[in-house]
Amino acid sequence: MASAKIVRPFCIEDLCSAGGNNLCMSMRVSKVGFLAPRDADVPRGCFLVKASGGNSKSVEVINGKKVNGIHVNGVPYLGQRSCELTLKESSTEEPNHAYLLGRFVEERFVYRQTFVIRSYEIGPDKTATMETLMNLLQETALNHVASSGLAGNGFGATREMSLRKLIWVVTRIHVQVEKYSSWGDVIEIDTWVDAAGKNGMRRDWIIRDYKTQRIITRATSTWVIMNRETRRLSKIPDEVRDEVQPFYRNRVAIPEENTDSEKIEKLTDETAKRIRSGLAVSTPRWSDMDANQHVNNVKYIGWILESVPTKVLEKYNLTSMTLEYRRECRQSNMLDSLTSMRNSVKQEDLECTHLLRMQADKAEIVRARSVWQAKRDHTCS
Repeated sequence: MASAKIVRPFCIEDLCSAGGNNLCMSMRVSKVGFLAPRDADVPRGCFLVKASGGNSKSVEVINGKKVNGIHVNGVPYLGQRSCELTLKESSTEEPNHAYLLGRFVEERFVYRQTFVIRSYEIGPDKTATMETLMNLLQETALNHVASSGLAGNGFGATREMSLRKLIWVVTRIHVQVEKYSSWGDVIEIDTWVDAAGKNGMRRDWIIRDYKTQRIITRATSTWVIMNRETRRLSKIPDEVRDEVQPFYRNRVAIPEENTDSEKIEKLTDETAKRIRSGLAVSTPRWSDMDANQHVNNVKYIGWILESVPTKVLEKYNLTSMTLEYRRECRQSNMLDSLTSMRNSVKQEDLECTHLLRMQADKAEIVRARSVWQAKRDHTCS
């Protein structure tokens, strides 16, 4: 069994002047950050470390609760006086996911992971962006598969899928945000899966504020299977269905009556109010590609927002977004981003329709719909 040993309190000066073996420790601790409990009895600028000589993946506990794969006891606050870190000594035989991931709850039907919102995940208003939320949803989903024991050698694929060169692709995702977390906030994400028709799978998520346990985001998505080499959709093989069915949970994050299930209209040059064409940012780069050799689905959000007026981005919060993925986007494709706006049922809110398309032949890549709420209303508790 893994054991821990106590090392003397480290001060910031020690880390700055660390050399030799201590340098490795300082680098390892610096990745965690200075998140402090209120009751830690450690001098200002110092923190207590429990550690071993293992690699950085041995980081497991900060005060007993996982955050970004690290446990944190209570809710940390930036700028507090001190911090107690616990780094657990591990056996080299233990799998990486024993340290990096979350845990199963509700009889293993639900997977739960905790994250802290980091400085590079916030926007100009110091809150998490829609891209950040989508990335964390995706991360939790992939870790769910890895922790379930089903993971093959693909990006989120099961073993039976990997044998058949199959991958999951998302066809539609709908996200509703009640409140955006701020820098340093800790959030807790639950995810689970269920069947979606005969040849699809539905994955849902809820995000809670860790401190208050208030649900602040809900999301639902539909996934189908595609052949990794032919890039054609496939039926779910019986062997794959047998793998995933034991994890199905008959529950929805968003009630059907509140889900955006309406068809998203296709924008054209005539119906779009704003068109951004041939932007350098809209040329997929190598860094935009994922392990399945197509543009990561989260990347599309930034390109979609390129055609939203700056005044909307400044004065409104994106409270709801629905994306319909219609075809793959590969490296070196040049894109157009189109947006049309109108007032929603609530006159003070805006509803936008979006389209990402190929610049060359105008083939559709993603249709999207978004709802924006004035920030003075959305930021109220």
